[in-house]
Amino acid sequence: MRTEIIRSKIEEILESLKLIEKHLPDDVEDFKKLGLIKDGIYKRTEFALQNVLDICAIINTDLKLSLPETEDDILETLSRARIISEELKNKLKLMKGFRNILVHRYGRINDDLAFSVLRENLKDIYTFIEAIEKFLEGQK
Repeated sequence: MRTEIIRSKIEEILESLKLIEKHLPDDVEDFKKLGLIKDGIYKRTEFALQNVLDICAIINTDLKLSLPETEDDILETLSRARIISEELKNKLKLMKGFRNILVHRYGRINDDLAFSVLRENLKDIYTFIEAIEKFLEGQK
């Protein structure tokens, strides 16, 4: 198990979350006015979510759980292996969709929706980290 790589990615996620939380205002109208800071929040969110998916892929590969065709397959496999819960798997699938919007900027990002996701769903990444930390402890 590439534990050190996983732990390094967790640190990168936590650093991104810290920066996002530091600069994310309480009000959507203030968020819309942030300019480059808003772009930085989007980029750090994308980076954090990509690291989440990378960790899932590393675990799947290192444990030889499956030969996935998609990221969703990896999440399904980790859920079946009880590394993440069914509920967390579903939340990660939604986060993956949000990451795709950020990466590909489908049309334009809806700042109202993005702000809502950031305010309400960043805590799910902490839940993911807790699940992975628990899993890693069991690997010792």
